[in-house]
Amino acid sequence: MVKVVFFDFYKTLSVRGENTFIASLKRIVDSYDVEVNWDHYDIYDIAVKDLFVNTPVCNTAMDSLLDSVMATMNRECDFIRKFGIQEHVEQIAWELLQSGHPLFAGTDAKLYNDVVPTLQHLRDSDIKLAIVSNWDTPLFPLLERLGIAHFFDTITASHDVRIRSAKPDPHIFEYTLKKVGVTAEETVHVGDTFEADIIGAQGVGIRPILIDRVGSQQGRWDETIHSLAELPELLNG
Repeated sequence: MVKVVFFDFYKTLSVRGENTFIASLKRIVDSYDVEVNWDHYDIYDIAVKDLFVNTPVCNTAMDSLLDSVMATMNRECDFIRKFGIQEHVEQIAWELLQSGHPLFAGTDAKLYNDVVPTLQHLRDSDIKLAIVSNWDTPLFPLLERLGIAHFFDTITASHDVRIRSAKPDPHIFEYTLKKVGVTAEETVHVGDTFEADIIGAQGVGIRPILIDRVGSQQGRWDETIHSLAELPELLNG
């Protein structure tokens, strides 16, 4: 019998706004009256590769929040300079950070339409709820701004110094099981990332359910849903 449902956060319950990273940079740079040839794709491709592929990012399970912010700022400064921008680099990077870093995610985060009805339905069915997320800032304030914090018995984010663990590492799941006071056999975990959510939950004996909102993971996992609205029926099946 299912007594608790764990949820991943990003792309399971919430998604960021429509602005892409490069769109945010263009908007910010334009406000500084800096001329940049955005059609110079060679520079753009190299810059993006250096920022997102070649440069190690902060390990959310090991680095502090300050480490995460400073490392992101340094990477973004290097990224901006590759476009030939030399003035106001740190200030531009700070504005870019605010448009993209999870610390400021509440500025354009939004819930999927199926989230609140599903959470309410599960609560009305006396099922406990929790979040288990790889997230490098405190999640509770963001969930409060989104209006859903009250649904959850506990909110676990990998940045937490009490946890120091990120999915698929088992400790983040085990910590949350202990906080809620249930066994793995009584728990379901819903998430959109196969390696972190499905493999991670399965590794500690939790029943994993893959949410594939855009249909990009067809046939990858038997218990797959495309909307949270499908979850109650699956749990009752």
